[in-house]
Amino acid sequence: MNSNPKVPVYVISGFLGSGKTTVLLHMISHFRNTGKKPGIILNELGDENVENHLFEGQQVVELLNGCICCTIQDDLKTTLKGYINEEVDVLLIEGTGVANPLEIKDVLLDPLYLEHFELQSMISLVDASHYLEYQSFFNSSKEIRALLKEQVTSANILVLNKIDLVSEKELNKVEAKLADELDDHVPIYRTSFGEVPLELMLEKRFHVREVSHSHSTHEHHHHHHHHIEATKLRVESPVKKDVLEKQLKKLSKHVIRAKGIIQLADDSRYFEFQYAAGQLRLNMIEKPDGLSPAVVLIGDKLEQDKVERFYKELTEQ
Repeated sequence: MNSNPKVPVYVISGFLGSGKTTVLLHMISHFRNTGKKPGIILNELGDENVENHLFEGQQVVELLNGCICCTIQDDLKTTLKGYINEEVDVLLIEGTGVANPLEIKDVLLDPLYLEHFELQSMISLVDASHYLEYQSFFNSSKEIRALLKEQVTSANILVLNKIDLVSEKELNKVEAKLADELDDHVPIYRTSFGEVPLELMLEKRFHVREVSHSHSTHEHHHHHHHHIEATKLRVESPVKKDVLEKQLKKLSKHVIRAKGIIQLADDSRYFEFQYAAGQLRLNMIEKPDGLSPAVVLIGDKLEQDKVERFYKELTEQ
């Protein structure tokens, strides 16, 4: 029997571009400011996390080239075993934008890990500016709609993010749609930039007694998402901001999210960029040591010829 106190665990999920990493960074800052040491598990679909500079000095384990809810679930189990002997006060897990958080919860409820970790809550984020579009039969696939439902229905806390980008009328429509999916006791917090009061985020909302089946018989219908993939393009030469934005918008039907690190033309500085919901945001950073500039495209059934055309237009300036 384990005599040490269990490590509290928070799982953060949400579709591509919903703002998971922003919320994660808020939580990390809070724990560090209160003298607690967080352990962090980050999952990316691609073979490199282009946002790892945001976690400099943190104890981070990166699980790449797959999704911790299915293709690299064994990696998650191995990582959790490693954290059993690590001195951390809290564990934060961020799945990919296409992860089914119910599968992550099932791993944490394995008797092997229940002895060492205590799930506090499942935090799901929804992009208010894009949610209704993703629900449309004309603008998304059946798989994406099913995945969104799984991410929402798994939540103990739901963060409705990016409300600054929509009208009150549209916001009410989004909330009405979400209310149809959620249990009555699950709170919805409206916010912009992922700024939810931490005392609300950190409330313990999950209890093991809620599980009515043993782990061996408890099943979830998992809608696989192999059609959603990540493509990384190394971009060694500087690029023009307007060209990058134009070419991303050309791919908007297929690219749900894009991010990366680039060097702008006529400027010696480096920038991290995020692209979601048709909007490009850049943030100046120091030149990344050991990390080559690259663009990561995440989308539904990316066509190779379109990706190659994007790369050609971006680099031939």
